Amino acid sequence: MEFCFASPASVRLCMDVLRPAAVAGFFYPGSAAALAGDVGRFVAAVPATDEPTPKAIVVPHAGYVYSGPVAASAYARLAAAGERIRRVVLLGPAHRVAVRGLAVPEATAFATPLGDVEVDAEAVARALTLPQVGVSAAAHAQEHSLEVQLPFLQVVLGEFRVVPLVVGAATADEVAAVLDLLWGGPETLIVVSTDLSHYHRYDDARAIDRGTAEQVLALTPGLDHEQACGATPLNGLLLCARRRALVPELLDLRNSGDTAGDRARVVGYAAFAFAAGAAGPTQAPTGRRPT
Repeated sequence: MEFCFASPASVRLCMDVLRPAAVAGFFYPGSAAALAGDVGRFVAAVPATDEPTPKAIVVPHAGYVYSGPVAASAYARLAAAGERIRRVVLLGPAHRVAVRGLAVPEATAFATPLGDVEVDAEAVARALTLPQVGVSAAAHAQEHSLEVQLPFLQVVLGEFRVVPLVVGAATADEVAAVLDLLWGGPETLIVVSTDLSHYHRYDDARAIDRGTAEQVLALTPGLDHEQACGATPLNGLLLCARRRALVPELLDLRNSGDTAGDRARVVGYAAFAFAAGAAGPTQAPTGRRPT
């Protein structure tokens, strides 16, 4: 497959490029069988619910042994919509390469052990009409915040196209403008990838992350990068969610001290769902374990 598009700077890109998996065997299993098994078990462990399919989710991006169960609490909400969702707008922070604004890749597909995920060329072309969006192969080459979400999406959705956006130095309004442009209808899911606080003692992290969760549930932008490494894309989502009257729900809130690490220096993880409709629960249903 080949796609071509022109950026606002009239730089024409025509390519057929596969972005290989960068953290398979490190953040998640490198074999298809082991990966599908792990993701399947994480999702199957989430209690069933009749809550509506979310328009947007917020999920962590650490190694699966640490954050996989937390991420699964959001991905399980998508299982019933697997045949409807055909495009995923996926945003995560830039960990390795400095980025001004938001960056799409030079790739036509992303590889995981479960197969290749096609990049939505038409949506990428539309995103590039905004001045804050550019192209950067380097920003995507080793970035894990987007990659670790793909196997979960492959298991719960099956076939879909992705709009991968690494987010660097940008305002919440700049991120929100991209989301508004790509918002679409029921066929489009928004995924924001972020961890919460980093390297505090267990009890301190619990207090910090609880405050962050309350801010998210209040749809109040202004999170900083001490609260969440993906604060920039998350703030943009909160702006959109407030304007579009989405209802946030906290699905799970834990840290690495609860999952697979010690409690001396922990990393926080949360999962949220944002759905349209009348005001509903903002806490996890019975059986989940927000802290």
